Amino acid sequence: MHIITRKRLNEFAARYPKTRSTLAHWYGILAPAAVRSFAELRMLFPSADQVGKLTVFDIGGNTARLIAAIHYNRKKIYIRAVLTHDEYDEGKWKE
Repeated sequence: MHIITRKRLNEFAARYPKTRSTLAHWYGILAPAAVRSFAELRMLFPSADQVGKLTVFDIGGNTARLIAAIHYNRKKIYIRAVLTHDEYDEGKWKE
């Protein structure tokens, strides 16, 4: 899968260094994967949820949330945001 953009992962990891390894792990699993559907994605990430057209991943044992738009047919993942739980709970990412 082509992940756009890794910059958001790096920026979040710079602010919250404890998430660096778990974000790298998430990237390491999805970058080489050929996921064709949400059902296949759930095989890799059982805690992933669909919220409207977006997919929400729990990162690092619920340390953070990664919100992405996934286009399975084009094999692209657009990272919309990486948030702490407090930021996620505010709900601004839905706008």
